[in-house]
Amino acid sequence: MGVPTTLHSYADDKSLDILNSRILLEDFAVVSTSIPRSIGFEYAHGLSTPSIFGIPKLQHAPIQVHAEKIVRFGMLEGEAIVDAKYAVYDPQNLGVPAPFAQNGSKAEHLALILNLHESRQMSGLKEASAEDAAKALSQQQDAEVVVIKMGPCGAMVWSNGMAAQIPAYRTNRVWKIGSGDCFVAHFARAWMHEGLTPAVAAQAASKATAYYCSTQGFPTRDLLNQFSVPEVELSDRYLGGYLPNVYLAGPFFSLTQRWMIEQARTNLREVGLTVFSPFHDVGHGSADDVVEKDIQGIKDADIVFAVGDGMDAGTLYEIGYARAINKPVVMYCENESDEDKKMMSGSGCVICSDYTTAIYATLWEAAKL
Repeated sequence: MGVPTTLHSYADDKSLDILNSRILLEDFAVVSTSIPRSIGFEYAHGLSTPSIFGIPKLQHAPIQVHAEKIVRFGMLEGEAIVDAKYAVYDPQNLGVPAPFAQNGSKAEHLALILNLHESRQMSGLKEASAEDAAKALSQQQDAEVVVIKMGPCGAMVWSNGMAAQIPAYRTNRVWKIGSGDCFVAHFARAWMHEGLTPAVAAQAASKATAYYCSTQGFPTRDLLNQFSVPEVELSDRYLGGYLPNVYLAGPFFSLTQRWMIEQARTNLREVGLTVFSPFHDVGHGSADDVVEKDIQGIKDADIVFAVGDGMDAGTLYEIGYARAINKPVVMYCENESDEDKKMMSGSGCVICSDYTTAIYATLWEAAKL
């Protein structure tokens, strides 16, 4: 995006070699603090809790940076103590995020970027609305801007004593890992470097993040200007706090199948949906024991999420029954042929070959009902 950038980071020799090779292509500078081993992350999929390798037993000495404009991320290796005219702070902490100034950091103009959970933890208001948490954080930390990300509801931007709502965008593919970093970087670019208002900067960041989620790439200005993507549709009842109910269809007769059902149930719940799972809520049994309960579960659901790999007969019946009574269906299917998916495709199912995309498609379809 043409913004002069210097990255200050802890890095071992291998990580520094990678950064130096990227410098040649991406035109940024690196000031590294040498450590024996950089931290690594490993994800089973884009919504999984990562395995983290190389966390030091004791944190390394703090990195200290003085500059006019600074983006500060929370880090596992140590602290960054910054002194800036403008600063954007993303604590990246699922526990209790540390306030910006707690380690001695200073900024004349401070913007905080958090998700709703982090905002409640940091403000100490465990059940607060986004607006109430932002108002409290603005006062507690003397923050000029507070941005709270809220999934399909987009983001709430608090500045000058007023709240603005920024939409989320729906993409055909969702690559989630790194998307939060992308949002922070583009907000910082627009707000600190280009002088845009916080709301306009957050909207630009939301669109740039949609580009990243869709392509797993980083846009130039021209690419971002050409990128067109619809806003996520939200019904009044969803905005009013209703949690849509998902029927989780899929085989659960082997260890791998049960693992898949457990993952899907967990991730659907994590994005804010309620889940009826025949495996968990009905269990194994004879046709007399389970069929009517499963059918009732489909009738009561707002939407069906189906695991299609393996073309399990029971799952295919559940998909067909749901479509016959006009229930929307999202089908996650990586390994089956177009011919095998033809009936589902032709009957209006949303079919996704990527797991993370399928979970988000379910959320987006449910949120507009």
